[in-house]
Amino acid sequence: MMYWFERFGTMGFSLLRFSLLKEVARKRLSTSASIDCPSLACGASSRMPLAYGQKHMGGGSRIAQFCSRKSLGYAKRQVNLTAGLLVGLLVTTGCRQPPLILDSPSSEGADCVTNYEPDKDYFPDKVQLEYATGFSVDYFNHYKVVTVTQPWKAAAETFEYVLVQCGTPAPTELSDAQIIEVPIRTVATLSTTYLPHLELLDQTDALVGVDQFNFIYAPNVRQKIDRGELIEFNSGRTLDMEKLLVAAPDLVMAYGTGDPDVDSYSRIMQAGLPVALVGEYVETSPLGRAEWLMFTALFFNQEARAQQIFTDIATEYSALVELTDTLTERPGVFTGFSYEGTWYMSGGKSYAAALLEDAGADYLWADNDSTVTIPLDFESVFDQAVAADVWINVSQDWFSYGDAIATDPRYGKFSALEQNNVFNNNARMNEFGGNDYWESGAVSPHLILADLVKIFHPQLLPDHDLVYYQKLEP
Repeated sequence: MMYWFERFGTMGFSLLRFSLLKEVARKRLSTSASIDCPSLACGASSRMPLAYGQKHMGGGSRIAQFCSRKSLGYAKRQVNLTAGLLVGLLVTTGCRQPPLILDSPSSEGADCVTNYEPDKDYFPDKVQLEYATGFSVDYFNHYKVVTVTQPWKAAAETFEYVLVQCGTPAPTELSDAQIIEVPIRTVATLSTTYLPHLELLDQTDALVGVDQFNFIYAPNVRQKIDRGELIEFNSGRTLDMEKLLVAAPDLVMAYGTGDPDVDSYSRIMQAGLPVALVGEYVETSPLGRAEWLMFTALFFNQEARAQQIFTDIATEYSALVELTDTLTERPGVFTGFSYEGTWYMSGGKSYAAALLEDAGADYLWADNDSTVTIPLDFESVFDQAVAADVWINVSQDWFSYGDAIATDPRYGKFSALEQNNVFNNNARMNEFGGNDYWESGAVSPHLILADLVKIFHPQLLPDHDLVYYQKLEP
């Protein structure tokens, strides 16, 4: 790669790559075979974190996939856009390292329809949502319409995706919606909470990149990182669009906050990449949040597998709720810690509060109507929680009594700390601070609930070993 740069100079090198890129795209349009062109772009490999309660992303290293897209014109526009951005990147930076060669999933079209029948139902397995309120799906013979109604809290807009079975025509009456061919073969994730979906659906091979490496806990994904099979798309808090365009995933799974200064999904859409907004973090029901596994499954045509997995999760969760439902003695519990003068306490209608209620706790702020954290001062928390029985979900940096006292000596006056009844959700955390509670915990509420029942009522689950929680050392 450097040979061409030195021989032809910056402009000559860029023009060569532009020509190669367009040739690859033309071949992509004329055949349905996968084309790997790692030499067309500088490789990169590293790793990174989450934003907004552990949010992340992903990417890959295949040049654009244009097979069976909406039209030849659409594909050509993406070729020119991607090529132009690559030229701009290479003109300014050149190649400073060898290209990253990724193993892409097979693209032999085994899941594509070869003889389209308009009256045939191509989706015999259909999801049946029970708890999630943030999305819906309507099935038609050869496509499904997925609507995200709660992409972020108090959102005033919805997002619609038309998932068209590969090898069948896109519906012309829905041309304004995002058209995504399914099953997708490659995916980029912008949040660590989506990675467990891929693991449960056995689709980690489809993952081609993430936003940041450091905060990922999943062992399978970390192995892909160590092998150099993933691209990291974020530099600090900035999304590297050039890397994402080179990766050209079939789908980018992202999240929104409603703040254009924070959200990146609109820029990704403008660049011509399919983007799905995942609003699982808005759900206040633990099972509702876990049921977003179905959302991811829709893009892989894995509804049957997801339905079975979720049914098992819901069954175990409900069985635990039955254990605590009739308890009359419930320990007083509070959460959080003071950060820069403000104590962020879980709202009484929040995800955390729902778990505490189901685990048989008397949450001291249960009467509060907020679905998110509520800012309090230290003194008001102390007045209400000084005699509480159990304290959970403290700073991720706390592993012992001494860690708490070193942060603020006043913590030592709380009865829960004095009685060694402080439990933290940092038992599964990597060296960079990636916490599996915020990762696999999102689709494992039954395991989180089992931990909490064990903490509050150990006699109910004598054989359960804590998974996400651990007691602060004395």
